[in-house]
Amino acid sequence: MENVKIRSIGNSAGIVLSKEILARLGCVKGDKLYIIPTKNGVELTAYDPAFEEKMKRAEKLMDKNKNLYKRLAE
Repeated sequence: MENVKIRSIGNSAGIVLSKEILARLGCVKGDKLYIIPTKNGVELTAYDPAFEEKMKRAEKLMDKNKNLYKRLAE
């Protein structure tokens, strides 16, 4: 477990993550992280598995109905 301090960043607040934590997340500076609510608090992850799955399904649906979406966009 690692403690971090919440710091002021302009009008916002943020935390600084160590190189070790970034490595465990599989991230580098500039990457986006997702904060996923859980029953025990939150989970910090480099990706959102549920969102990724929804996007895969949406892409399949859009590919399947490509012509319909083109007509609707007109």
